[in-house]
Amino acid sequence: MRGSSRAAVHEGRQSFETALMSGDPAVVSDELFAVTALLDDNATLRRSVADPSREGKDKSELVTRLLHGKVSNETVGIASVLVAQRWAQERDLTDTFERFAVEAALKGAEAGGVIDQVEDELFRFERVVAGNPELRDALANRLGDPAGKADLVGGLLEGKARPETVRLARRSVLAPRGRRFDRTIEAYLDIAAERRQQLTAVVTTAVDLTEEQRTRLAGALQQIYSKPVQLQIVHDEDVIGGIRVQIGDEVVDGTVLRRLDEAKRHLAG
Repeated sequence: MRGSSRAAVHEGRQSFETALMSGDPAVVSDELFAVTALLDDNATLRRSVADPSREGKDKSELVTRLLHGKVSNETVGIASVLVAQRWAQERDLTDTFERFAVEAALKGAEAGGVIDQVEDELFRFERVVAGNPELRDALANRLGDPAGKADLVGGLLEGKARPETVRLARRSVLAPRGRRFDRTIEAYLDIAAERRQQLTAVVTTAVDLTEEQRTRLAGALQQIYSKPVQLQIVHDEDVIGGIRVQIGDEVVDGTVLRRLDEAKRHLAG
């Protein structure tokens, strides 16, 4: 985001955090997702509330009239503050509504000390979908009924995952916003990591790591990046041995397979 949008997010965050203290985070989350969808689907409204030439007060009053009586007072307050700001581009406004919706869904898990579990469950479910072609195709089908996809996801996770996990997984197919399922889940996990001011490392290994190995690896990565690091472990027998660590766009590949590939290229050259 450019400067004006970053400042807008900063201004809106205080209202958002205050609303979470007085309202039900799960309700606020669902309502913010609904507002995001409303703006995504209505180009005229989106342009009106994101127009930097319009007075913030006018935009705020417009949204308040539109949402009053349809969502909670907390959500009206968040929305009215956000649209009153100056945004560098329309997408920054809707992205912020979505971001706050995700954060609100995570608030309960955060308060209950189970945020790590929710992040892990979302990551694991995305891997399950990636490894099941039939399920992956069903969720990726652009002609499929979003509500039907959400029911499918809910049926797979209900009773097996935290309510916050189920809510976010369902939302990822109800309103993917033009992204693939895996990209949407990845975006949600990035938001969670940023809120907690930590990094996420995807660790690919042929065998599971012991608790001691996980602790040592996380500690080593924290020293390198100067931030807490959450590990997400992926098992892949094809790596043969060693580990592959990816943090954002950075990859540290120490697998035997990589070294064999390098040897083959050396011999072939």
